[in-house]
Amino acid sequence: MGSELSPLVVTLWVLNVLLDSSGQLIFKAAAREPGELNGLARWRFMAARPWIWLGVGCYVAEFLMWLALLSLVPLSEGVLLGSINIVAIMIAGRLLFREKLAPMRVAGIVLVSIGVAVVGLH
Repeated sequence: MGSELSPLVVTLWVLNVLLDSSGQLIFKAAAREPGELNGLARWRFMAARPWIWLGVGCYVAEFLMWLALLSLVPLSEGVLLGSINIVAIMIAGRLLFREKLAPMRVAGIVLVSIGVAVVGLH
């Protein structure tokens, strides 16, 4: 098993990023919906919403993509490539939830992106 980024590896990687990022964003949206509810009432409200189950579905599918990806690349490479999820989630959190990106987080985004590019180009 080589560590080249074949079309299959790239496809699995992109699906992994999309599913993981979508799951995180869906969970964030679901966690914001209950508003002022607390405790068990909050959890019941979220469990009854389809969003939470869509997020779980994304995680299950992402888990399968991750296993498939790791069957094709070394673990050290797969984990580094998977780090781009952090970048995607931080940018989407900024766009969708108006979360702040402090200068140090922006620097982190740049450094992670450079690292993923270096791993992908080796």
